[in-house]
Amino acid sequence: MNATFADIHAAADYIGPGAIEVPLYQTEIFDICRRSSPFGQRIKQVPATGHPSRFFEETAIPNPGTAGFVNPRSITPTVVTPTRIELSVPLKAIVSQINYNLFDIELGDQQKQFAYLQAKDLVDTVSGVMVTHDVALWNGNDTSLSSPTTTQYMGAIAQIVAGGQTTTIGTTASIVDGIKGAVAQMVANNGYHVRPTAIYANPVLLDLIDREMKTEFNVVLSTKPIEGGLTVKTLSTQAGDIPLIPEWTLPYTGVPGSGSAVLPAYIVTEDLIEYHWLGDANPRIFKLGMPGSLASQYVAVKFGAVVVKGAGYAHYQVLVDR
Repeated sequence: MNATFADIHAAADYIGPGAIEVPLYQTEIFDICRRSSPFGQRIKQVPATGHPSRFFEETAIPNPGTAGFVNPRSITPTVVTPTRIELSVPLKAIVSQINYNLFDIELGDQQKQFAYLQAKDLVDTVSGVMVTHDVALWNGNDTSLSSPTTTQYMGAIAQIVAGGQTTTIGTTASIVDGIKGAVAQMVANNGYHVRPTAIYANPVLLDLIDREMKTEFNVVLSTKPIEGGLTVKTLSTQAGDIPLIPEWTLPYTGVPGSGSAVLPAYIVTEDLIEYHWLGDANPRIFKLGMPGSLASQYVAVKFGAVVVKGAGYAHYQVLVDR
């Protein structure tokens, strides 16, 4: 490695009689990067029971059916048993590390221009873990809860699709009618008490719904405040007024209006979607021992996994062709 000296003239913007102008910057760094999504804030956060985290699901109550009707003078009861299945979700890990070089830290302290930068970078590292977490809550690429195939979550999309409740709205069909029809089918289920609580979709699809309501019915959807100070539109359905929540992590394909675009929406019962955490629901920061390079090392870690309970009846995927 060759050591060299730098000419200070290269750092000056202007040098002239009675004037030397050096670069100065605003002490606040412009930052509107995404840091969280409403989905992760609205689903349940529960401690994991172990690895994997196990739970039971009752799929049918002990019901005698028509065999329960007997002659009241000759009672012969029907033996019934509840139907329960054992399920589990394996825990996954998200980690991120940031290193602070001793020279850079001391240089920043001496300049006193970005005194808050070390704390900001540490907070941003945690936020980066949460962004990865929020994206994977929907889009994690694992394909099985019982037999994991990747280190990522099995995302809510994959679990809902595996549940089998999917419908497609054609290019000329009404988006609103298709979504409301799917909600009605969920509520009409005679085996389960289903009450969906939210509809998640990419903002582009929600804009198409807004336009359709205005063009076809001259209706402006009402609004409702949700987590994080976000106000969203609501759609009147057989399950009541359900919030239409814009979710930037939900992808779509194609160009809307081309006839080949597919925009998904997810009708979900949020009480039945859980994040099973280990240690803490939030990322934790660990400071490692200082190595010979004298760099301070911080590692952010988060253990857990998402599980969609009742994927086959309490949630629905709607694919909109446009």
